[in-house]
Amino acid sequence: MPVPEPAPEAAPLPSSQGPGCSVAGCVVPPLVQWQRRPAEDEFDAIVAVERSRRDQALAAADPQHPPPVFGPLPTQKDILIAVFACGAHAISMDLAALVHAADCTAPDPAVLPGCNCTPEAPPEPEPLHVEPAPLPGHWA
Repeated sequence: MPVPEPAPEAAPLPSSQGPGCSVAGCVVPPLVQWQRRPAEDEFDAIVAVERSRRDQALAAADPQHPPPVFGPLPTQKDILIAVFACGAHAISMDLAALVHAADCTAPDPAVLPGCNCTPEAPPEPEPLHVEPAPLPGHWA
């Protein structure tokens, strides 16, 4: 009687520990997250990855079908980088709600709970009240 093969080992579960505090050497889990624009080197790396992805898609495309169509490459206004901080290194809640400049040094302990940049203005809020659509005449 043949001996069955042992079951393969289960793949390790992904780490449940997410990104840590952005302050070097801080190992406390983050409590606050905000966004900033990418620096030039980060943006160049992101665009290089996107170009590589497009090149791979074109190389793998079936020549009997139309080639893949891609939109424009991302710009720095299209990309946001997440920044994380623990409670001790967090910026204020009002600042965390805004998009920061690429050169923002937050969370810099020297300027907390603030930052060294002028964040982008928040988007205009949606109108709270929209006029209701008129009801059909036979509903009156």
